[in-house]
Amino acid sequence: MRFRWGRTVLVTILFTLGAAKARAQQPVATEIQDTDQSQTATQIAAPAPQASAPQTTHRFWDRTNDMWFAGVGAARALDYASTLNLRRRGLDEIFLTNSIVDNHPLFAGIEAAATGASIGASYLFHRTGHHRLERWTSIVHFGVATGGAARNYALKTAHRN
Repeated sequence: MRFRWGRTVLVTILFTLGAAKARAQQPVATEIQDTDQSQTATQIAAPAPQASAPQTTHRFWDRTNDMWFAGVGAARALDYASTLNLRRRGLDEIFLTNSIVDNHPLFAGIEAAATGASIGASYLFHRTGHHRLERWTSIVHFGVATGGAARNYALKTAHRN
């Protein structure tokens, strides 16, 4: 039970840090500097045209996202294989019931749905202009899934007498 709490706190902290850095993602308005006192009222009222800020938008299915989505899918596949290996060694899954994990088509569907949910969350962030969160969703999901698979393989086999 303590392990679940620690993992939940870690994931919450990672998402909070990512959200804090990506909070606005809009260019800061520049202040008017070096105003000349000899300007007329019409010159002051009409601001000078400024060059627009460089566009930071990108297509959703760009190369970077494609790579991260493939990485998330691969990490979920590795998690699937490591969890089945864990069950064959007589250990119990901590997040799902053993009956779900032992039903291979159901468990594979859950892993695929988790990958789809990650892509969907990234798409929502992309549509709302939160492009850093869009990338960080896949990065964090990839890291957590890979870490979970590594943990599954690192556990000692249960020896039953």
